Amino acid sequence: MRVDVAAGMGSGVGVMFAIMTTAAVTLGAQGTVRVDTAQQAAQALRPLAGELAGLLFAAGIVGTGLLAVPVLAGSTAYAIAETAGRREGLGRRVRQARAFYAVIAAPILVGVAMDFTGVSPIGALYLAAILNGVAAPPLLVLIVLLARSRAVLGRQRAGLLSQLLVGAAALVTAVLSVLAVLL
Repeated sequence: MRVDVAAGMGSGVGVMFAIMTTAAVTLGAQGTVRVDTAQQAAQALRPLAGELAGLLFAAGIVGTGLLAVPVLAGSTAYAIAETAGRREGLGRRVRQARAFYAVIAAPILVGVAMDFTGVSPIGALYLAAILNGVAAPPLLVLIVLLARSRAVLGRQRAGLLSQLLVGAAALVTAVLSVLAVLL
């Protein structure tokens, strides 16, 4: 399980770093600091990919979607179903786990609806990132409290280094979230 989590987190952080670095280099070279549309994001890759910029951007978006949507929707559905004590699992038929499958379908339907309503996908991603940043610190504090609880985890509770690292991540995330909202 540790290898799986470490590999997943490592590859996710690696991809995130590559995206941020590429965006900073290409956008910074052009002097662009604001991207409001997918077309602008694709054009930002033009110095790197030339005429294939649009194709490269589309491939990246489709690849990211194929990776992220099933994982995020599925893990959210499992978490909500388990918390609510509802039947869950992809091994069940839809009629056996309606709420579970509804949680998977809802974000997909919202995404499709956004496309037809003219909501800026880049703006929505930006807002989602800020909301995630605001929600993360309290959740990280809750994780630290649960992870150090002998009543919850017994002998398997988190060590001091782990608690300090997650606490520091909560603090940094809280400060950066406040700065993102104020700036």
